Amino acid sequence: MTQDFIIIGAGIAGLSAAAELAALGRVLVLEAEAAPAHHASGRSAALYEPRYGLPPVVELSLASEAAFRAMPGMLKPRGLMILARADQRAAFEADLAGFQLQEVSLAVAQARVPILNPATVAFAAMADHAWDIDTDLLIQSHIKRLRAQGGEVLCRAPVSAITREAGQWQVQTPQGTFAAPLLVNAAGAWADRVAALAGVAPLGLTPYRRSMARLPAPGGHDVSGWPMIFGCGESWYAKPDAGALIVSPAEEDRQDPHDAWADDMVLAEGLARYEEMVTEPVTRLIANWAGLRTFAPDRVLVIGPDVAQPSFFWLAGQGGYGFQTSPAAAGLLADLLAGRAPALGPALAARLSPRRFARA
Repeated sequence: MTQDFIIIGAGIAGLSAAAELAALGRVLVLEAEAAPAHHASGRSAALYEPRYGLPPVVELSLASEAAFRAMPGMLKPRGLMILARADQRAAFEADLAGFQLQEVSLAVAQARVPILNPATVAFAAMADHAWDIDTDLLIQSHIKRLRAQGGEVLCRAPVSAITREAGQWQVQTPQGTFAAPLLVNAAGAWADRVAALAGVAPLGLTPYRRSMARLPAPGGHDVSGWPMIFGCGESWYAKPDAGALIVSPAEEDRQDPHDAWADDMVLAEGLARYEEMVTEPVTRLIANWAGLRTFAPDRVLVIGPDVAQPSFFWLAGQGGYGFQTSPAAAGLLADLLAGRAPALGPALAARLSPRRFARA
């Protein structure tokens, strides 16, 4: 059956777009894996901190808040804390300004997180403007909206070929060939490869690995009320999760697209940076994993029609901001595909457009 829209990729980008586009026509989402949100979307720290990222990313994140607030139970208070050593004052002040944090005494910080090490933590700052995103609820709500309007997510459908014939994109998968006049590339780390299959020039999107470890609650503490904690300059971070603590070295190691796994040495180095700032040693890991965060060359999302092939739409380069920007990003894509004036305004739409990469 011919579709109105085919979306390649069932991560948070593709699913949020599908839920929006379903009101405009018949939508098919093609996913290579056995289930949606298998790669980066299933391995995210899932924090809504709207001041995280470059200015266009921040604008998208702030524009997404109303949609999150409209979904009961989607956001839960978490808060944010930044820690720094005595030799990191300049970087600490940059974090204060960027995240709009309030510097606090070590005693105040320890009242919230009692394992902070007074021998190494020289500066601390906190803010309440950060919330956990219920990622499972968000993903399932998008799938429910899509299906309620006749759309479909087809898993185990890796794309092997894409051609353009008689005004239709023909997308070949092991489960059949599907056709639509408009194609949305939401393939995450594989987005440039999907573009190449379609005969569209890649944009230079680059995947970077980020590793994670799940630790038992340090010292048996109840960590549920702890904020998300960043080492100054995002040198590591820790976040409570289901009674345990997730710790990441916050690395950005360039990778080819693949089903990522944690690098043991990188993970050990990041855990050492975390251990330096706390009094409880890491004695064992419950689990570890990794995901790929994919960035455009300017580290800003790419949303809109390809310059040379305007029926091919990019929804890529989410980096570490995919969940928190997803409502506004999907809304912008829907506006562009529907031919409407973007609700986010023409200036922001232009800063996110693939046109910014076009050669003169």
